[in-house]
Amino acid sequence: QVQLVESGGGLVQTGGSLSVSCAASGRIFSNYGMGWFRQAPGKERELVAVISWSGGNSSYADSVKGRFTISIDNAKNTVYLQMNSLKPEDTAVYSCNAADRFGDTWHPRYASWGQGALVTVSS
Repeated sequence: QVQLVESGGGLVQTGGSLSVSCAASGRIFSNYGMGWFRQAPGKERELVAVISWSGGNSSYADSVKGRFTISIDNAKNTVYLQMNSLKPEDTAVYSCNAADRFGDTWHPRYASWGQGALVTVSS
């Protein structure tokens, strides 16, 4: 059974930095790699960043390009998201999932999500 456990996050002022981590266990599979997703209050979950299993390729939502960096440590079964220059609109619960690629889009592999990590950016 796949288990995803997010940690990190917190409260930061605009312009600050935070990081979140996701430890994965179980037989995780996808055709691409791992991804970070976020869900803000009253909004649908959206893709933030994805990284290939090798770590050699990554892609970001336009809203976070140049500010966020995704990385993966396969030895530790952990994926990270470093967030810099944070903005109030980055406030959300951040969750990880395996990511399947279909053309130019990525989709979460598993229906079950971890508890997520809350990131709050104050103005």
